Amino acid sequence: METTKIKKMMKIVENALTAASFSEVGQNAHSLLRESRRVLLGLKAGQIDPRTLKYALNSAKRIDANIDILYVTGRGGGNKSANDPLLAPFESELAAAKIPYRVIYRSGCLKEHIIEYSNSEKEILFAVIESPATLDDDCTKHDKVLAELWRNLQCPLVVVMDGARA
Repeated sequence: METTKIKKMMKIVENALTAASFSEVGQNAHSLLRESRRVLLGLKAGQIDPRTLKYALNSAKRIDANIDILYVTGRGGGNKSANDPLLAPFESELAAAKIPYRVIYRSGCLKEHIIEYSNSEKEILFAVIESPATLDDDCTKHDKVLAELWRNLQCPLVVVMDGARA
């Protein structure tokens, strides 16, 4: 009987200390939870569709998640987004909606980078892409190896397509 009371008191003290540490740092549990929930937005340079951006933004709002933008240029391409007039306004929209985000620049194969990134970042809830047709551009791995890795992707994949192309 005494052990149960002591355990309950220890839990109360633990909760109080946790709450105090959050208030000292200026954080709350909500912000910590949000940091651990991420949507991966895979974009291929020069092939960005506004509907895909809107889907990712609305999804992040709805589930209270951050967005990781994986921006992939072709092999030998620079890591700058200057060629994509849609990316800067999208970043402004994210800021206005108070959705934390980060942009990760890569060059090469979008599919390879989505696999690599989602396998290394365990907080990714799902990945959003515009078109499966652009996924294999600039890929160097053997088709069978890449296909197997793709089947074992660590998160769900959402493909946003034009209804006429679907």
